[in-house]
Amino acid sequence: MAGPHTLAETERQVEARLGDLTLDFEAMAVVSNLFRAANAVRNHLERTVLAPADLTWTAFVVLWVVWIWDRVETRTIATEGGFSKATLSGVLTTLENRGLVERSRSKADGRLVDVSLTAEGRKLMRQLFPKFNAEEREVTRHIDDLGGAAAMLRALAQATE
Repeated sequence: MAGPHTLAETERQVEARLGDLTLDFEAMAVVSNLFRAANAVRNHLERTVLAPADLTWTAFVVLWVVWIWDRVETRTIATEGGFSKATLSGVLTTLENRGLVERSRSKADGRLVDVSLTAEGRKLMRQLFPKFNAEEREVTRHIDDLGGAAAMLRALAQATE
């Protein structure tokens, strides 16, 4: 429960308040619950896994994208992370000051900036990600069909991108 009302109470109140309008309440419930679930999971992971490593969600996403792609241009990080290049710039400065990433001019185009993990950044991700994944497993333990859930969420993402 994120607030003083349960999800079921909120959904009943929405239907009572807006029942005279022609609305798709099931679609509304899917989107609002998706939003609440995403925020709840993000907050949980920040508190349980990321805070002890002194990382924000955004910093972790940056580290994750760079870890997966090895050396990646800043525009790609911002796009894949879903945040602005201005936000990315501040996060990269923090991560660079901590010795976790390094920036360099792109070999393909000197106007662009590439980011890569330092040895310390790779070490952190190898230690941190199994803990992160254990919490992912914990928060999804009540979902019977994880593959189906992932496919449904991919479909939602693809439909809106």
